[in-house]
Amino acid sequence: MPHNFTAQQITDLEAVLSPPRFGTYLREAAGDRQRAMDLYCWNTNISSAFYVTLQFCELSIRNGAVEAVEAVFGANWHLNRGFSYTLPVPKRGYQPRCDLAECSKRLPTAGKVVAELKFAFWRHLFVKGQQARIWDRELAHSFPGYDRTLTLSQARASLFDDIDEVRKFRNRIAHHEPIFSRNLSEDHQRIRRLIEWRRPGAAAWLDGVETVTELLVARP
Repeated sequence: MPHNFTAQQITDLEAVLSPPRFGTYLREAAGDRQRAMDLYCWNTNISSAFYVTLQFCELSIRNGAVEAVEAVFGANWHLNRGFSYTLPVPKRGYQPRCDLAECSKRLPTAGKVVAELKFAFWRHLFVKGQQARIWDRELAHSFPGYDRTLTLSQARASLFDDIDEVRKFRNRIAHHEPIFSRNLSEDHQRIRRLIEWRRPGAAAWLDGVETVTELLVARP
């Protein structure tokens, strides 16, 4: 729904947002300041709406991965050095093995470790190197709604790719970045697919409460 901003309100809001940030929306609106502010409000609203689906998505990924790792490495998987050594050690960027070691050292239970590990940690559990060790055995149990036309290897690769894209999308929203130029329908379907693979019933329930779909058709 369009807003009726006064010229002073737009000036004040631009100062709050910063001219460079507002400029992104102003360019998209071909210099129309009212339309630019409407677009900013819509971007904020749909980012907020995505938070609901992203929450269920992240929990689906995390808890599905925990189930699988527990089945293979036991309830104290976070203390299992054999598991720790399966984690990749990238040359740069996020270090899942270090993150696990640090969390396990200061937190008393596996549940608390799970809550503290970064989203990027779970992505690293779906790398190709974990296929035979974890996913050949546990993927169908942890993600029973997965696409059965895919092999287990293809399904694990699909999970990895979707998780990586969702992680980057989530970070854009968390840092208050514009998302209006993305293919948001595709983002929404990717998030839904991950939830559906974890539990189809949860995805069907979420269809009835999410507001992303209606906001997509209301883009100014």
